Amino acid sequence: MTRQMPTSPPPPPAVQRLVIRYAKRGRMRFASHRDIARAVERGVRRAGLPVAFSAGFSPHPKISYSGGAPTGAASEAEFLEIALTESVDPGDVAARLDASLPDGIDVIEAADLAVASAAPQLEASVWQVVLPGVQPQDAALAVQAFLASEHAEVDRRTSSGVRRLDTRAGVVSLELDQRADAGEHTGCAILRMVVRHLTPAVRPDDILVALRHLSALEPSSPALVTRLAQGPIGGNAAAAGASAPGLGVTAGMAGQPGSSAPAGPAAAVPRPNRRDTALTEVTATCLDAEDASLAYAAPDSAYEQLPRGAERPDEAGCAREPDGRRPNARQRAREQRVS
Repeated sequence: MTRQMPTSPPPPPAVQRLVIRYAKRGRMRFASHRDIARAVERGVRRAGLPVAFSAGFSPHPKISYSGGAPTGAASEAEFLEIALTESVDPGDVAARLDASLPDGIDVIEAADLAVASAAPQLEASVWQVVLPGVQPQDAALAVQAFLASEHAEVDRRTSSGVRRLDTRAGVVSLELDQRADAGEHTGCAILRMVVRHLTPAVRPDDILVALRHLSALEPSSPALVTRLAQGPIGGNAAAAGASAPGLGVTAGMAGQPGSSAPAGPAAAVPRPNRRDTALTEVTATCLDAEDASLAYAAPDSAYEQLPRGAERPDEAGCAREPDGRRPNARQRAREQRVS
């Protein structure tokens, strides 16, 4: 039996590829990567962009994403590539797409890959983590303990079971941001970390779990995580910065020469000798890390970013079972129908 082939004509070929940098802010930090992808596809249709489609019975727009930030984390440096069937000015694409996307997904800039000659090399990310209710001196001691350890393993629950990760292997640098002592985010500690992209990925949440295991560091409310930058590490930095005009801004790795962020007390702690000491900088393919962190005003608590009408978990009047458990959704719906 021969396989049935589509009878419609093939879609127009792609003649231009653009790389677009966008930000995920505000309440959109709680949107999943799949939700972001659906919003982008709708925005492309609303903007009337001549996006290229794949062939076959179920054509899809040719849009690809690079390492989206985890759900619950904001970002100033998300990237996607889009293929177009007509040549369009990148600035016009950025303006039209930004106007068509929902609030909280903001297009920052776009560049033609034919001019940039290469896509951004995303090998590491610069993260800012605000820890509500944590004193800076306690955070500094936790950072020192983390950097002095050879391994910092944590368990992550996945769909295939529990997986153990070594978070220390993924951290290039970790320091305490001194702006918390200067009056900004009073009562909070701010961490600045550079994390390389590994498989499986090491997330800032995993590093916070490791800090809790090593030093009992526990914020009073959920940490506010923001990706400030991402780009190549070490020797590829100069080449990548030159190959992507309009998308390359150099930001030194925290605690290293040329850094745009002040070094914290943990910057002097030497890294284990087994790690590559040649990792001296990250060329950010987004905003300079210092400028991005100044432009980003994190709220005191992540609960302030919940959808309107939502209550804090400790204030919500939730019914519970006699043994203290919360009823499941089906039982709650049945109780509402009865009432």
